[in-house]
Amino acid sequence: MPRNPYARLFAIPGATAFTVGNLIARLPMGMFSVSAVIMISGARGSYALAGAVTATGLAATAVVAPWTARLVDRHGQARVAVPATAFAALGSLSLLLCVRYGAPDWTLFASYAATATTPNTGGMSRARWAHLLKGDAPAVHTANSFEQAADELCFMLGPVLAAFLCGALFPQAGTLIGVVLLLTGVLVFAAQRATEPPPRGRTETSPGGRTEASPESPSPLRARGMPALLVAFLATGAVFGSLEVVTIAFADAQGHKSAAGAVLALQAAGSCAAGLVYGAVRPRGPLVRRQLLCGAAMAALMTLPLLSVTVTDSLIALSGALLIAGMATAPTMVTGMTLVQERTPEDRLNEGMTLAVTGLLGGIAGGAAGGGWAVEHLGPAAGYGVPVAAACCALLVSSAQACATRTPAPPPARPRVPNGT
Repeated sequence: MPRNPYARLFAIPGATAFTVGNLIARLPMGMFSVSAVIMISGARGSYALAGAVTATGLAATAVVAPWTARLVDRHGQARVAVPATAFAALGSLSLLLCVRYGAPDWTLFASYAATATTPNTGGMSRARWAHLLKGDAPAVHTANSFEQAADELCFMLGPVLAAFLCGALFPQAGTLIGVVLLLTGVLVFAAQRATEPPPRGRTETSPGGRTEASPESPSPLRARGMPALLVAFLATGAVFGSLEVVTIAFADAQGHKSAAGAVLALQAAGSCAAGLVYGAVRPRGPLVRRQLLCGAAMAALMTLPLLSVTVTDSLIALSGALLIAGMATAPTMVTGMTLVQERTPEDRLNEGMTLAVTGLLGGIAGGAAGGGWAVEHLGPAAGYGVPVAAACCALLVSSAQACATRTPAPPPARPRVPNGT
């Protein structure tokens, strides 16, 4: 086997094929919301309406995604992901047509809400790695690091591609091409049946010859430490959401709003690079302690953007600070996802990881709202205190979790007293 840990991953038969399909399917995840905002605001002249429609879709995804993931675990990835993606694609096409032909506003909300059935392609890919690398913790760590770097890359390139397509071609181009990429990627991914984890909804034959349904594990929410872990994902999402809004506001205040995308891309690039390096390093120590250290690094480095804008008031200094600050987010996410995999029952792995993503999305929405409020009332520079506060909350939750899971030392053994003494 190759010595490079990433080369070892892709030496597994079928790994390259399902990864290529998954990356094609994952790229539109960073395109749809930006495309919808550009398309709706351009046709209806209202950013408020565009924001409300995308927020509705996010809320619908938070409700529907865990149910879709549960079906994936129970019946298999290919059997559920393909029809769920087709239904979501119809929702995107419906949104496109409603905007194009001036349908009532409520049709925009209904159409975008229908896209909530989009399966968690990143979670399905991580589930395949967990199945293929079962029992090899270092290789699972490398695979999770690669998947996190892929997430950062797709969410860095997706908005740029969407904005380019909508501007260079026509306002609906970002949504239309995103649908084509999503369908193509999911079909390629689902076609790789050899690497797919077996569905957990199969029946078992009892000793008497009767066919009975195999018992289902309890919900991942009932697993020990899982609620606290989801709260940590919520706080981490708030870091991302607030950082995006505050950076756009700061760049606008500097008269360089068009540069905000490039500045945010530096943060994602730092995270992507750090994730790949973190995956190449052999992990040491318990997972909970590693999560605590990564959370502490994220909380410390998130002070750099606040210091840079407070001291220099420079967009260039902020760019460098975001590049460095981003280097702590990928290791934090990788360790958190590995903990989710460890604590989730094997037959509900997609559901557990989708719950983590749902918590992250909820945090992004809340962080965006908090960052917007801070910018409005305190100013763009002071707004960078919101991601710092969110990172500190994630660290506090991780610290409480580490204390709760620490096993007490056994009491000292009593000396044996001989009989008659």
